[in-house]
Amino acid sequence: MIEQLSTDVSRTIQTKLVLPPDTNHMGTIFGGTVLSYIDEIAAVAAMKHSQKVVVTASIDRVNFLSSARVGDILTLEGVVVYTGKTSMEVYVKVECEHLDTRERRLTTESMLTMVAIDEKGKPSQVPQIVPQTVKEKELYDQAKARRIKR
Repeated sequence: MIEQLSTDVSRTIQTKLVLPPDTNHMGTIFGGTVLSYIDEIAAVAAMKHSQKVVVTASIDRVNFLSSARVGDILTLEGVVVYTGKTSMEVYVKVECEHLDTRERRLTTESMLTMVAIDEKGKPSQVPQIVPQTVKEKELYDQAKARRIKR
């Protein structure tokens, strides 16, 4: 029997402060810095789910919806929303909070595919996922279409 795990097992939240070295000449965070954060949190979420080392197989999409500025606080949330035999789709959202107003807004959404690997570097089977929230169930139901598109 294949093990099934709740999305709560993989849910990972990180908080980052936007500092001057992370920004361009306009004081907004570099897209590459945000991509690095997204890749890291997706890997952590996938490792928590699979209990294995993972590699990034693809980044299907990254939607930069708004920017973050020096002094803003970024909250990144990653969760495994679909699993194949050895792969895991990880949804990552990034929210920005302005320290002075506490206003929060969605800045970035992304979908990544991570593959679990064994000690020999070969793909390794992962537990199946059981989505918990309405958003997770929606992303789970849309997974087949994303796979076909890929």
